[in-house]
Amino acid sequence: MKYEYTYCAPTGGLPDQNNHARERAVFTNSYAVIPHGVMSDIVVSYLPGWDKTRAWTLARPLTGFAETFAQLIVEVSPGGGATDPEPDPMAECVIFVLAGHMRITIGARAHQLEPGSYVFIAPGDKYTIANDNDTPVTFVWIRKRYEPAPGIEAPESFVTADMEKPPVEMPNTSGYWSTSRFVDPHDLRYDFHVNIVTFLPGGTIPFAETHVMEHGLYVLQGRGVYLLNQDWVEVSEGDFLWLRAFCPQACYAAGRRPFRYLLYKDVNRHAKLELG
Repeated sequence: MKYEYTYCAPTGGLPDQNNHARERAVFTNSYAVIPHGVMSDIVVSYLPGWDKTRAWTLARPLTGFAETFAQLIVEVSPGGGATDPEPDPMAECVIFVLAGHMRITIGARAHQLEPGSYVFIAPGDKYTIANDNDTPVTFVWIRKRYEPAPGIEAPESFVTADMEKPPVEMPNTSGYWSTSRFVDPHDLRYDFHVNIVTFLPGGTIPFAETHVMEHGLYVLQGRGVYLLNQDWVEVSEGDFLWLRAFCPQACYAAGRRPFRYLLYKDVNRHAKLELG
């Protein structure tokens, strides 16, 4: 069976006054779940240097929460954008487009982006973002401060797309579990990866992964049931999950469509021997 891939984007607004507060929002010291339904107008942020733009901040470095990255969903209205988006000179980032179209210029080269487009911006590279269209554009923006390593060159910026990276089947899964990798896992220049993980209906992680990598996970499509520490939590498209390092995790796909999520993880560097 051939499946169509889609990308869920928040639309904001406010719930009806007759609604009950039944969203599945959870915040613990080992994981957090921010469901799609709580991404309303009253929780957006407005960013210095960005015009006609609002953002939902899903994760940021914070004691007892995300330690290695910030993750936002950014919505740029027609005519909006930024000529100097990044305030941190050591930052690197990934941009993944969920809905709409926009232009990104890295150095002197411009690229037209659409849903499924994927951009990595290397530390120190200058870029601009512009929405020259008549509808909003929405994208995931994952930021991390680059960690230099002795003898390793800095990474390079690139532009690609979901459809340009065929999913690679995980061993012995008959294609039910696959990963679209945008960076070679053995390329030590890159100190974080943002991949797309796909489970076809019936696919599963059949053991509790427990590892050093911190995760930011945004559900692009479908439904799944996720093991977070000791809790099984149902998640669906548009939901965000944060998983602390060593938080046990497993999942299985639910429903009739693929369960797909955009997954951040920090990689390829020695563990620090002190906090801060």
